[in-house]
Amino acid sequence: MSAKTAQVDLVADFVCPWCWLGWKYWQTAEKQLGDIKVELTWRPYELDPTLPPEGAPYRDYMQAKFSGDRSEQWKAMRTHLEAAGPGAGIDFRFDQIKHRPSSLNAHRLMRWARGQSEKKANATADGLFEAFFKDGKDIGRSDILTGIASEAGLDAAIVGDLLATDRDKADVRREADHFRQLGITGVPSFIFDGQYLVPGAAEPETLAGALKQAIEVRSTA
Repeated sequence: MSAKTAQVDLVADFVCPWCWLGWKYWQTAEKQLGDIKVELTWRPYELDPTLPPEGAPYRDYMQAKFSGDRSEQWKAMRTHLEAAGPGAGIDFRFDQIKHRPSSLNAHRLMRWARGQSEKKANATADGLFEAFFKDGKDIGRSDILTGIASEAGLDAAIVGDLLATDRDKADVRREADHFRQLGITGVPSFIFDGQYLVPGAAEPETLAGALKQAIEVRSTA
């Protein structure tokens, strides 16, 4: 790999608000990299792989997840996200969300998008995050996903046919398990050159600095 080229793996889940924030921060960080060329690959991570395919009512799900003393934790997180969102170009509308979907189908769609091009993969990510966190759509549903696919430049009919099968379900989960086995327990997680991990929705300056450092270490090795 060229000294001015870096591989970035973004491990994320599309029902994770911090992942949308981290993605926006990365887009800002990339503008600070000068002549460094980045090859970014989206990697799957299911925050809750135990959810059934049909998902669950959002309010009930969140109340169970953040019950008791943890309810204040969620309130604090939501307050932080709603405050940080506008500065990053995000309009979080948590009150619009009625359903907590399984994200497996969203990850399948991303797998097919990234197989076509990084541009289509990034457009798919934008569509998934916006559909869920801004429009309150169920991104586990095939009709929602085919619409996102079409907007991202994919063939909606082919995507719909694929979603009607079990195609790539096992592969997505194997890939997600791989990153869990590497020790990743939360998302987003940025992996630079397969060696340097930056966890969480780090600020753009932190991301850009970490990538530049990774390249410098590589070039002097």
